[in-house]
Amino acid sequence: MRNALLLALGLALASGLALAHEDHENHAQGAAENKTPAVQGVKVSGTHDAQTYFTDTVLLNQHGEEVRFYSDVMKDRIVMLNVIFTHCEDACPLITRKLREVREAMGEEKASKITFISLTSDPQRDTPEVLAEYARKQGADSPNWVFLTGTQANMDLVLKRLGHFIENPEQHSTQLIAGDVAHKQWSKIRPDAPVDAIAQRLQLLSMPIAGR
Repeated sequence: MRNALLLALGLALASGLALAHEDHENHAQGAAENKTPAVQGVKVSGTHDAQTYFTDTVLLNQHGEEVRFYSDVMKDRIVMLNVIFTHCEDACPLITRKLREVREAMGEEKASKITFISLTSDPQRDTPEVLAEYARKQGADSPNWVFLTGTQANMDLVLKRLGHFIENPEQHSTQLIAGDVAHKQWSKIRPDAPVDAIAQRLQLLSMPIAGR
């Protein structure tokens, strides 16, 4: 049952296609030099319970508010997820700025339909206050951009479900995950994908299902 649930939710997202944080130097070479497509759709089906899989683990957003991961942050939304830690001086701020550029490329009306979710891999240092300052510094303090932290155990659980857990925070995956939660459609996106390609994928996910 658990294996079926993994498949139905498209969480082959945890596959070997994930890119390690430590390999960020290669991102600038572009997706064209990598055999993995820059944007890879994962079509899934079935009626498995997404809440059970993703869990309603209690986390804290950058405002210090308790939120349930599935019910309050993901349910029925178009989401773009990534993992960061604020002491990172290379890949994390670069990817955060790229996502900010994706929002700008989409325009406010279209971008407002997407919930951007950045989860820390270093919750012991990344308190809500630290995440709020990071968001402000990176120009990512938009109403629909959520930065999440929590207890070590809770963050570990959520990151495992996303296929992004690794014991060393500095080696977390830099791969982006975009999804239409309600319709179980997911995309794995390389962090070196062009801004326009990422924006187009998010716009596609936000279209009515019949128009895709």
